[in-house]
Amino acid sequence: MSSLIVSGITLATLIYAVSLYNHLVNIKHTMSKAWANIDVLLKQRHDELPKLVEVCKQYKEFEQSTLQRVIKARSLVHEARQTQDMAALGEAEGRLRAGLGGIFAIAEAYPNLKANENFMPLQARITGLENGIADRREFYNEAVNIYNISIEQFPAALIANMFRYQTASLLEFSSGEKTDIDMKALFK
Repeated sequence: MSSLIVSGITLATLIYAVSLYNHLVNIKHTMSKAWANIDVLLKQRHDELPKLVEVCKQYKEFEQSTLQRVIKARSLVHEARQTQDMAALGEAEGRLRAGLGGIFAIAEAYPNLKANENFMPLQARITGLENGIADRREFYNEAVNIYNISIEQFPAALIANMFRYQTASLLEFSSGEKTDIDMKALFK
């Protein structure tokens, strides 16, 4: 009778451990899927930015330093995406978004640019991608938060440590991303 009880407890413990492991795997893959969704949108935006810069370059008087900041930030976003360095990506995204905000704000002073048949669809497409990235960032950060909590809670932490699960970083944008654009400075 006692061996039956011990076998039952052992079996229940084993089933519980397998269930915890499967739960951690599921959360890890949800986080990976959330990152993949962001990465697709970043890639799409990455492909649209050269087109926007080229359209703006057609207007010789357009502020070249703003275009150069966008080009540099685009490069930094690409590098951070490749390495999945969330801190660097957040910083680069902040710079890129500020640069794009600058381009769109400066474009207000160029009626011919705003009326350009290529500029308006690009602006709308990039703005749509920006909104998608913001939505997916929220989903990714929620998945990371659930993952990090799960691997730190007992008893799942025992399994997470056994299989070397590491905490993941949130995708946070720089503080400059959260502040308003200085419109007066853009038109100086």
